[in-house]
Amino acid sequence: MMKLTKNYWEERYKKGEVAWNVGEITTPIKEYIDQLTNKNIKILVPGAGNGYEFEYLIEKGFQNSFVVDYAETPLENIKKRIPDLDNNQIINADFFELEGKYDLIIEQTFFCALNPELRKDYVQKMKSLLNPKGKIVGLMFQFPLTAEGPPFGGSKEEYISLFQYDFNIITMETAYNSIAPRANKELFVIFEKK
Repeated sequence: MMKLTKNYWEERYKKGEVAWNVGEITTPIKEYIDQLTNKNIKILVPGAGNGYEFEYLIEKGFQNSFVVDYAETPLENIKKRIPDLDNNQIINADFFELEGKYDLIIEQTFFCALNPELRKDYVQKMKSLLNPKGKIVGLMFQFPLTAEGPPFGGSKEEYISLFQYDFNIITMETAYNSIAPRANKELFVIFEKK
């Protein structure tokens, strides 16, 4: 399987090979954020690409939000759109080397962009980044896992087997409000750290 290096992602952005880029926050995540009331929680959006979820959080007053991506180009795009951000909120790093503790991590199909060999490592890294009772909330793809990708697929059964020991699975259901190209291909998930 191809190694998805920093250079790989940088080249995809520079060439505009970003078919996953919707150009705005997706409805399921927007609707989840809209019902959050505590604006002080510490939020991370990993593998955020152009960071529309992050931008929406900032617009809605969640100032304690952070974004991390391997590639610099999408982070530069975020800085152009939100020029008065604190630079500490935009982290150019490997997710697996990230430090810190968060109350909420927004999952916008980042999991399915990673080499599937890293899925167990992802679960453990998420566990280490979350405060007690912290949550992973967002979207994961539900279509057969393939060697072709990213995105790589996955299934409800696989996600349960990966997350059940470290997280309470609060919600995992087909998103009813996906954007049209992703209809019936996304699971909306809420996992709470045990």
